[in-house]
Amino acid sequence: MSLVSRRANFTFVAGAALVTTGITFAFGAPGAGARPVAAPPGHGKAPAAVNGDNGTVKIHKSSTPVTDRRNEPHVCVFYLDAFGFDPSQSVSWQIKSWPPTGDRAVVDQGMLTLDSAGDGRTSDQALPNGHYKLFWTFAGEHGAAKQKVFWVSCPSSTPTPTPTSPSPTPTPTSSSPTPAPTASLPAPGPTASSPGPTSSIAPAPAPVPVPSTLPVTG
Repeated sequence: MSLVSRRANFTFVAGAALVTTGITFAFGAPGAGARPVAAPPGHGKAPAAVNGDNGTVKIHKSSTPVTDRRNEPHVCVFYLDAFGFDPSQSVSWQIKSWPPTGDRAVVDQGMLTLDSAGDGRTSDQALPNGHYKLFWTFAGEHGAAKQKVFWVSCPSSTPTPTPTSPSPTPTPTSSSPTPAPTASLPAPGPTASSPGPTSSIAPAPAPVPVPSTLPVTG
């Protein structure tokens, strides 16, 4: 191989190496104009709440404030309390008697329109003692209805006896026995068969008219 050919090969190899080095620096150096690859949407973030399913419902005793977010599964008189649903959302609810004391029959139901904050409550409800399950459905719902199980347990209404003062015991008194009245006998009188009294004096004679000599006057 001639000297010219060897110089040409060397020049070609050196040029190729310089091109490769330049490409490496262009992609590896920061600020060289390369754009970072965007992460997939939602990567590393919790998914946003789906409209319609972002609320919750609680069982409350009738005396519990509506702002209390606790659930009370043992109640007597109660109401249903909703929090954080969509504004002015329409709700339909049912309560079924539930085993072990019930047979899944619908025992209570109603409709409710929530306020501008997605909150709301029903009126007070009363059911016989037993086990129940709430089914809470609404417009825009995704999936199954919201559900709550609870017990109704009211004290038995036993009348309270009213204390009464004892009546005084009468004191026996000794008294002499009162003699029984006796029938008075009528005084003896004359009877029809008895002869009346007789008089021993003779009756007076009848008067005899005497002629008068006196003159007659007019």
